[in-house]
Amino acid sequence: MDKRVPALLTACALGALALTSCGSGGSGGGTDADGKVTLKLVAADYGDKESNSSKAYWNGVASAFTAANPDIRVDVQVVNWNDIDQQVKTMIQSGNVPDVLQTGGYADKVADDLLYKAQDVLSPATRSNLIDSFAKAGEVKGVQYGIPFVSSTRLLFYNKAILRQAGITQPPTTWEELRKDAEQIKAAAPGVTPYALPLGPEEAQGESMLWELGNGGGPTDKDGGYTLDSQADIDTFSWLKSNLVGPGLTYPNPATTDRKTAFADFAAGKAAMLNGHPSLIRMAQAGKVDYGVAPVPGKAGPLTSTLGVADWMMAFKKNGHREQIRKFLDFAYTEDNMLRFDETYNLMPVTQDTLRAMTTGGKHPDLEPFFAPLPHAAFYPLGDTSWDVVSAELKKSVGSAVSGDPAKVLGELQKKAQDAVANK
Repeated sequence: MDKRVPALLTACALGALALTSCGSGGSGGGTDADGKVTLKLVAADYGDKESNSSKAYWNGVASAFTAANPDIRVDVQVVNWNDIDQQVKTMIQSGNVPDVLQTGGYADKVADDLLYKAQDVLSPATRSNLIDSFAKAGEVKGVQYGIPFVSSTRLLFYNKAILRQAGITQPPTTWEELRKDAEQIKAAAPGVTPYALPLGPEEAQGESMLWELGNGGGPTDKDGGYTLDSQADIDTFSWLKSNLVGPGLTYPNPATTDRKTAFADFAAGKAAMLNGHPSLIRMAQAGKVDYGVAPVPGKAGPLTSTLGVADWMMAFKKNGHREQIRKFLDFAYTEDNMLRFDETYNLMPVTQDTLRAMTTGGKHPDLEPFFAPLPHAAFYPLGDTSWDVVSAELKKSVGSAVSGDPAKVLGELQKKAQDAVANK
């Protein structure tokens, strides 16, 4: 997920939130001399500058929570995305463990037996309010530890003006239609990249999975085992090599092209089609691009289950504050609080009541196409502790499958995945 999505609300509106309960985060949660418990919350910053930092949001939640629960204080520490993983690692190693953490992944903490199960720190009502597909993505071996916090899905973005210039009246629904449309765009709009295929190290695992899903493949099988060199995946990259890369209908070298480049090209009117998530909406609007969105094309038809991405909340056992954490998370996951965060940062909901609130009344027309796929989203194997290693390998080399031998490239990746599993 794009970690630096600008806020919708102004700094003034954010400033209306109470600014108490904010500490330095220098010590772990504990029981104070007056018998009150202090929870330590560490959260990632979704703002792109000080004025829209997530600090204001969490301070407001913490202040309101303490007003309703005077015996529980919340010490808030908000950390930028570049530093949060390392800072949390240092906290854990030094014994300064947070009670609640909101960040990008959870599986490594499960492997080290650090986390409460979701059922231990969420009321049944809060758990049942989570969108099921995202709750399941928080499971490790059938037990939920990761609690989804915000989400995103992917759709095909297309430049309406460029498609009209090429005589195309509808966005493509299949790979073959996409290929034909790309040929027409290449002929009608010189200098425009017909389809932006970013398989560089920024997010190659996401783009590749979207294409694999379109051919009935993916990084794993139904039992969770890695299938990076399945015939379906090999055929997918063979098609991309022969039908998009070879004929010059995308970037000359997708393996060195990152998503940020593809997004910037689309926002500048230099790319006609690409797979994207909601943060591209604002970029396109800022670039005055007349864009449309549609389901991601698959080999035989549009994807019925697109890629879903989530960031996570988790609760640590070390300080023994299960009941206090449960009260805080139930409060944090109320509709009002979740809706405020999602609307502040133009992100997608993970709770059913927030989804209903955002889909009624026509308040979010730009996000509406992204809402429908949420309950059916497909995910990376987030619950497998080897996924971080495998994902890193995919980012480094899966792009070379559209220039070299797909079977060889994917076979080497499969071997590395099996080694990662063996070394867990």
